[in-house]
Amino acid sequence: MLIKRKIDQKISLKNKYKTAFFRILIKVSLPVLIILSCATSQGAFLSVDSAVYSSDYTAAINLIINAQSGKKTLYGENNAISLFLDKGLLEYYAGNYTVSSADLQNAERLIEEAYTKSITQGFFSYIINDNTKDYPGEDFEDIYLNVFNALNYYNRGSLEGALVEIRKLSNSSGKLDMLARKYEYIDPNTGAGLNDAVYKETGIGDLPKTLSVNFSNSALARYLGALFYQAEGNTDSARIEFEQLQRAFASNKNIYYNPVPAAVEQTRNVPAETARLNIISFTGLSPVKEEQNIIHYLPFQHPVLQIAFLKLPVLAKRASLITRIEVMVEGKGSFNLELLEDIGAVVEETFKARYSSIVLKTYIRTLIKYIVADITAMETVKQQGELAGFLIAAAARTAMDVSESADIRMSRYLPDKAHIGGINLDPGIYNVIVNYHQGRNLIYQDAHRNIAVNRGEINLLQSINLK
Repeated sequence: MLIKRKIDQKISLKNKYKTAFFRILIKVSLPVLIILSCATSQGAFLSVDSAVYSSDYTAAINLIINAQSGKKTLYGENNAISLFLDKGLLEYYAGNYTVSSADLQNAERLIEEAYTKSITQGFFSYIINDNTKDYPGEDFEDIYLNVFNALNYYNRGSLEGALVEIRKLSNSSGKLDMLARKYEYIDPNTGAGLNDAVYKETGIGDLPKTLSVNFSNSALARYLGALFYQAEGNTDSARIEFEQLQRAFASNKNIYYNPVPAAVEQTRNVPAETARLNIISFTGLSPVKEEQNIIHYLPFQHPVLQIAFLKLPVLAKRASLITRIEVMVEGKGSFNLELLEDIGAVVEETFKARYSSIVLKTYIRTLIKYIVADITAMETVKQQGELAGFLIAAAARTAMDVSESADIRMSRYLPDKAHIGGINLDPGIYNVIVNYHQGRNLIYQDAHRNIAVNRGEINLLQSINLK
């Protein structure tokens, strides 16, 4: 009896310490969790978005620079990748190609370093939320930074630099090849992925999970590669890139739902006596992440802790006004551009690959928090009554809800679509106007004066309207 009484006293003391510890944890951690869990809201970007929609990219860049110099920055210390991606893209749109290259290279370096980050960050992301760790970038961001940096080098007159960026994507064991292998584990017929067995065992089959991913090649990257190889005089490599472009359309139906643009074949077979003016246009803005609350039942004893809100990132589309793009070449007529790559669809497709992992991690993190809270609340009920237990459960739930937030960090200023077209001309100087239409209405004109079109050169005119 004496031994049992001592054991009971130890258990009681242990329970009191546990309850006291949990109370202290709530009081001390709540303000800390508020700070840690706060991700930059979508509304914070409204002024930058407005400048981008108005095609005032210099103003958008200055707004970002000024916002980063204040006490509360637009991009936190653990979101440097998004900062460099966004600023790098805006610098490209503004024609500041050297600065854009530097920003995009910084983003690429940080994405590479993200693979070797410490285990500590991963640990805290399981305890609090994913916003506590450095943002590692998304697969699509790692691809498109090379695409736009290739254009930066082309605009700076460095064909060699442009091809270096393209080879990072297209070479054997390049990023596109690695992406294809990364997505191999997902069954294209059933959408079954590595986490699906875990879903079944944990009984969370009602939560969103992996869908099949149908993206392993970029027609945009292949098209630019073909152009650059043509200009270099490397006809064999250009041929391979054109063939890969066709394969991208054939094997990635979720992305390439449109026919292969006629401009591709025209670019491939330019008559020897003429010069080709190639046009590429970027329109709209690709989807952004938003926070979604999913209600999920948890089989715990205390009623306050039986319903949990799982905060998950979802992609929200941003509608574009543009329905048709017309190019007018002075004295030579006009033609419409054709869709080459739906970048927004690539964003959505590649995000699918890791969505089940995000859901599973969020569920495990929420479960751990609620288990501790439920044990503590029920022990408090036994020792101090229903009211005390309710207060502990309510306080714990408040702390947990505040600490939880979806990771909605990403690049905000990737275009939504890439369109191409072109015309064969006699070598010379031309005035070109790119007209952006919404239905029958002309909503924007992009005029390019005195464009030199030379035989044997790329002659790539770039036009941007992100409305």
